[in-house]
Amino acid sequence: MNETYQSAGVDLEAGDETVKRIKSLARSTYNKNVLGDIGLFGSFYELDLQKYKRPILVSSVDGVGTKLKVAFAMDRHDTVGNDLVNHCVNDIAVCGAEPLYFLDYMAFGKLDPNVAEKIVEGFARGCRENNCALIGGETAEMPGLYTEGEYDMSGTIVGVVEKERVINGSRITRGDILLGFKSSGLHTNGYSLARKILFAKYSPSDHIPEINNSIGNELLAIHKSYLNLIRPLAENDLVTGLSHITGGGIMGNTMRVVPKSLGLKINWDAWEVPEIFKFIQKTGSVVDEEMRNVFNMGIGLVAIVPADKLDKAIETASNLGEKAIIMGEVV
Repeated sequence: MNETYQSAGVDLEAGDETVKRIKSLARSTYNKNVLGDIGLFGSFYELDLQKYKRPILVSSVDGVGTKLKVAFAMDRHDTVGNDLVNHCVNDIAVCGAEPLYFLDYMAFGKLDPNVAEKIVEGFARGCRENNCALIGGETAEMPGLYTEGEYDMSGTIVGVVEKERVINGSRITRGDILLGFKSSGLHTNGYSLARKILFAKYSPSDHIPEINNSIGNELLAIHKSYLNLIRPLAENDLVTGLSHITGGGIMGNTMRVVPKSLGLKINWDAWEVPEIFKFIQKTGSVVDEEMRNVFNMGIGLVAIVPADKLDKAIETASNLGEKAIIMGEVV
């Protein structure tokens, strides 16, 4: 018997079918700056230099961690791509950047074009919502490395900001106020602990009265994008720093942008912690400190605002339908 790539577990026809299906999805995100099409060795994006005086490119790469395990269990693959785009958008938006383009990477144990198409639907939806072009990616089939029916993915985003508008925390001073903005759930962090606790007692399809949802659907709530909120806060110079709350919790992430000579005082009673976090804590007997170190606890974005601009920042957020929570200060 002559060995083939297919006998080794790699289906080239499935790869071709996947590319065929996702081309139109990628094209749905294109704008006039995208040059070329899916299938070339590289992706081309023309930066309109007339719009900027001193443009700075800002980039980030990330994944969604073991949230994917929940998607596998629910056989639902149309949300995790959206999660990833929003996560990456937030990571550069808190630096003051507007997203330009996004590239994805998907790796399968056995490539299923139907699943790949659903994932890319999420990528494309997230890119359209954030005015970001999905200009390229890579899809790999790696039998023996990943289990059949499972996959991993990552995304890379590139954005741009005027050099004088970069937000890096260097202007934060003692007395600045912390404004918190609600998350949509766990976002993309803490899933290893959440799954260990919840799936030891429940199945993903179990409906839980406390959260008025099935565990699986609650855990798959899409990571919120804060771009439309951050933009006016930054444009009106209302913030000295911004923190995207991911792995490491509120304190860990916000301290990343605070000068080393300063600290944070957080009022943990300033907001009502969402029921999903209470349910995880109760079910797993997790102490408060561990919860706060692992999860966002219902706050997905922290804006650091000078005290004399607090009212304007709160008003700006309110005009966008976002409630600002005064949750602490820089000390």
